[in-house]
Amino acid sequence: MANTSSAKKATRKIARRTEVNKARRSRVRTFVRQVEDAIASGDATRAQEALRAVQPELQRAAGKNVMHANTASRKVSRLAKRVKALAAPTA
Repeated sequence: MANTSSAKKATRKIARRTEVNKARRSRVRTFVRQVEDAIASGDATRAQEALRAVQPELQRAAGKNVMHANTASRKVSRLAKRVKALAAPTA
């Protein structure tokens, strides 16, 4: 347990930030899951709409240091690649 008043305050601040970050991370996962569900169902238009919605969420999470910027960028890239493959006509 923290002894000094500044350490106690830091503990309270960390707890508040953890809750906020947990909510942000959960929100991002929900958006990513929507894209993956659309891809799994084979609905190209719904997948594209979900991809457009998830991109700013991932960038916002990276901007708030909830996740690393490269991680967010990698997720967007991989999802976009899968959506593009879904939309492409199969020959």
